[in-house]
Amino acid sequence: MKKQLWFIVGLLLIIYSQNSYAQNDAAAKALLTKVSQKYNTYKTIQANFSLLIKQANGGSHTDAGTLYLDKANNKYQVNTKNQVLISDAKTQWNIMKAEKEVEISDASNSTNEINATNIFSFYTTGFKYTLTNAEKVNGLTLNVVNLTPVDSKKNYSKIKLRINKATNLIYDTTIFDKSGNRYTYTLASQQGNKALSDNLFVFNKNDYKGFDIVDLR
Repeated sequence: MKKQLWFIVGLLLIIYSQNSYAQNDAAAKALLTKVSQKYNTYKTIQANFSLLIKQANGGSHTDAGTLYLDKANNKYQVNTKNQVLISDAKTQWNIMKAEKEVEISDASNSTNEINATNIFSFYTTGFKYTLTNAEKVNGLTLNVVNLTPVDSKKNYSKIKLRINKATNLIYDTTIFDKSGNRYTYTLASQQGNKALSDNLFVFNKNDYKGFDIVDLR
């Protein structure tokens, strides 16, 4: 499960470096530009989310947690029931609660891979996109953009992005991987420019006494 969770945390995160769009649907481009402009006003974000994994074999898994993101400094913490991911932009700590294990690795700041620093801007480059019919969920009108990666070697075939029409904030993201699994992250709440404690982005081993520490660097 830890690998699946890391994969989906990554998948909410794709390519953060440029605001260049693949040539495609002009209406989709205009909408994604509005979304990007909205998130660009945030230096920090705190978001509560839920995760639904539907596996190709018919199985499913749910989880929920909170993301704390310091966009300006590429720092984050993702905290769920089973796992905590912490990055101070140099080092990443992957804390697996059930296994009582902490994996330490170098933080990835690559602009060519999915990582937690670009969760709200992944759609800005590397995709073809189309705007499809709006959908209604819980009284909300959601604009829908389907994204397909320009790079066919990616391990996912499509991403469905639903955007709250009233706020231009992302409502949920569904990733369709090539093995038939489907991952949906729903953002239950989002707070921009909230003051976040620096302690959120620091690993304190005293909080995890009895955990095995595995340094992969």
